[in-house]
Amino acid sequence: MKRGKRYQNAEKLVENKAYSVEEALELVTKTASAKFDETIELHTRLGVDGRQADQQVRGVVVLPNGTGKSVKVLVFARGDNATIAEKAGADYVGAEELVTKIQGGWTDFDVCITTPDMMPVIGRIAKILGPKGLMPNPKSGTVTTDVARAIRDVKAGKVEYRLDKTNNIHCMIGKASFGAKKLAENFNTLMSAIVKAKPASAKGTYIKSVTISSTMGPGIKVEYNI
Repeated sequence: MKRGKRYQNAEKLVENKAYSVEEALELVTKTASAKFDETIELHTRLGVDGRQADQQVRGVVVLPNGTGKSVKVLVFARGDNATIAEKAGADYVGAEELVTKIQGGWTDFDVCITTPDMMPVIGRIAKILGPKGLMPNPKSGTVTTDVARAIRDVKAGKVEYRLDKTNNIHCMIGKASFGAKKLAENFNTLMSAIVKAKPASAKGTYIKSVTISSTMGPGIKVEYNI
């Protein structure tokens, strides 16, 4: 695969070794040389078998410095909960009319939150929301009676981490403009959550590898021991 000149120049900055967290994050901000504010992502390979129900790794965490991303929040709610959601800063609030809109192909939102009583209504669009990663789930805090708190957490920088089919977790930890210090705070918060989520049935080395990268930059190996 032929890479562009900008990528090749960034790649020259990265040695084939594992860097400390601080060094890696200093370096990743240097490799993020695109004309836009690149997203910084963390990728970690875990020593678990995701095919086993008791070895799933999934959770949510609020990053102390946010994600740097403007998040559009849709809330399914009626009555008082709808009013609360609007006051809490939800971008879209409604019920059946939003279902109809989504059935028509509209999905211009990043997070979907719902009150428990609205789940039967949302069930009609589960096949649309599910594949896009937008289906509300109690485990991620998006099915809740406290919609105001859920909205605040999402807007403040709550992210969901989840094991994929290859036993890896991919999650954003901020923007290049944050600088190494803020990125390190987000990195450590996310990694601590992943470590705490270690399944009791997991054996051997849990954190197999950790890599960070910017949107357009090369991967940087991180030395991370627990």
